Amino acid sequence: MEYFDQHCHLDDCKFDDDREEIIKAIYDFGVTNLISAGYSLEGSKRAIELANKYDFIYATIGLSPNDFGDDYKKELEEIEKLIIENRNNKKIVAVGEIGLDYHYDTNREWQKEVFVKQIEFANKYQYPIVIHTRDAIMETIEILKKYPVNKKGVFHCCPFNKDLVREGLKLGYYISVAGPVTFKNSKNAIDHIKQIPLEKLLIETDSPYLSPEPNRGKRNDSRNLKHIVEKIAEYKSMEPEEIAQITYNNAKKIYGI
Repeated sequence: MEYFDQHCHLDDCKFDDDREEIIKAIYDFGVTNLISAGYSLEGSKRAIELANKYDFIYATIGLSPNDFGDDYKKELEEIEKLIIENRNNKKIVAVGEIGLDYHYDTNREWQKEVFVKQIEFANKYQYPIVIHTRDAIMETIEILKKYPVNKKGVFHCCPFNKDLVREGLKLGYYISVAGPVTFKNSKNAIDHIKQIPLEKLLIETDSPYLSPEPNRGKRNDSRNLKHIVEKIAEYKSMEPEEIAQITYNNAKKIYGI
C-alpha cells in the first residue's frame, strides 16, 4: 500500500536530530510521495531544498497567516521572487500554505491582504493554492469567491465544519483530512468524512504536529497516515487500501505530478 502525504513540514526543527533517518523510514514504510509545505520565506526555502534533494518530496511556497511580520510587503516581494526563481522547477507544486487565522485575533486586514496577494501569485504563475483557515471560515470563503483561483487547490487540515466543506466543494476545492479525524473528542468527524466525495478527498499529517491516535501527543511523521486512512475507511465503509489509492491519485491530480 502506497501513501501520499499531501502536507507536512519536514523542515521543522523537531526533525533536526534525525531528519535523514526519518525520511528514509517514511519512504520505506510506503509513503512514496509527500509535500513539504512552505509557510514562511525561510520555511519555503528549506522545503525547496528538501524537494531538490529527494525524488519523492515536493514543495510549496507561501506565507501563512501566522508567519509574516510588520514588513510583510517586503516578504511578499521575496516570496514572489522565490516563485519566479523556481518557475521551471517541477518539484514546486503550489502556492501555500496561505489563508486566514483569527484564533489570536491579530492583524486581520494584513492577513487578508497577504492572502489575496498570494492568490494573485497563484493565478499569475499558474499554481493551485493550499489553504490554512482557522476561526475565519466564512471570511476565507468570501475571499475565494471574490478572487477565484484558476487552478483551485486544497483546504489543508480542514476543520470539521459542514459549511466550510460544503462551500469549499462548491468552489471546486479538495478537502484534506489530518490526525484530528482519529481523535476521540472529534464529534463531527464521521459526518465530515461522509460529506466529502471520494474524488475530492486528500490525506495529510501536518507533521510534526497533530499526531493521530494512538500516537497523539508524540512527534508526528508521515508513517501515521496509516491511522488516518484506517479511520476514514471505517467511516466510509471501505478498505484502507482503497482510501490510500484514491487519495494518492487525487493528490497527483491536483498537484500535476
